[in-house]
Amino acid sequence: MSTAMDMPRVAECTIDGCSYNHDGCHAGAITIAGEIGDASCATFIPLGTKGGLDVVASVGACQRSECRHNSALECSADAVRVGANGNQHADCLTYEPA
Repeated sequence: MSTAMDMPRVAECTIDGCSYNHDGCHAGAITIAGEIGDASCATFIPLGTKGGLDVVASVGACQRSECRHNSALECSADAVRVGANGNQHADCLTYEPA
């Protein structure tokens, strides 16, 4: 079972307008959600106020069970990248269908 010490880090986020993305993602942990073929960052909050902690975010939960990096709804990738994937949504760019 994963612990906070070995959760994958959000290595990069290129989404503008997210309250947690200021010089990197500063949410305590993000949740990857969406539907098959679209692994979106469910932690995205489009507010003008900066939020988050003095940390680099980790992946707290992944609801994309069909991703090859998903093991018991936990992300097993070394790190993840978040950005736009042909749309305006914050997507997990590390997502790979199994």
